[in-house]
Amino acid sequence: MSENLFDLTGEVAVVIGATGVLGGACAVAMAKAGAKLAVVGRNAERGEARAKEITGGGGQAQFFVCDAMDPASLKSCHKTIDQALGAPTVLLNAAGGNHPDTIVTPERPFEKIPLPAWNNVFDLNLSGGLLLPCQEFGPGMCERSKGSIINIASVTAHLPLSKVMAYSASKAAVLSATRFLAREWATTGVRVNSITPGFFPAEQNKKLLFNEDGTPTDRAKAIFNNTPMSRFGKPDELAGAAVYLASEKAASFVTGSDIVVDGGFLSTTI
Repeated sequence: MSENLFDLTGEVAVVIGATGVLGGACAVAMAKAGAKLAVVGRNAERGEARAKEITGGGGQAQFFVCDAMDPASLKSCHKTIDQALGAPTVLLNAAGGNHPDTIVTPERPFEKIPLPAWNNVFDLNLSGGLLLPCQEFGPGMCERSKGSIINIASVTAHLPLSKVMAYSASKAAVLSATRFLAREWATTGVRVNSITPGFFPAEQNKKLLFNEDGTPTDRAKAIFNNTPMSRFGKPDELAGAAVYLASEKAASFVTGSDIVVDGGFLSTTI
């Protein structure tokens, strides 16, 4: 029998933002592949539910409460994970989001974006979504010469979308920082990559994509028109990329890469 390239048995995967839709789907998939899952987030109710979902399906998981924008909280969480599950070998940074006050509209043009809201988006997606977790978990992986770090970018990092300038700019920074870390840690045994999701409905973009009656907005229709598959992605369709990048067998020579899962959106032009 051939070796299973996607077997994650023995891996300890930390998924920050596993309480969310996409992070949760990736956490469930890695657990099904054999990894022990540290479900990390701020919402205890959703975190415990996610861990229960994984264990109910035969996987191993525990919830750890943590604020990814607080270095002290991350340090405490890391210590608890080490004691409960063992030293982390996989880190998926799935925390992030947008701020409604950065949405560019006729009533609030670019020059009216308030600085606190702009900073909040960068704190969510770049500081809490990459910098601080990588600073906390990365050095230990380097010392043990083993690790896979996976960051979440966005198609808006490649092709900036109307209305969401702050979000697009912050995700472009995630791509850049991912490549920097990949180069910085390339000889340590730690791989650093990113996943670029296309359009996956989640809490943060629901109001932009759906009317109150559940029908697609004009923006959603424009997305369908520019996505060759003419639909939104499903959370499970992102999870395979996470399992692949987490696997040392399958992706041992992959670092500094970005896997696009977008239904063809970035390949579209007139």
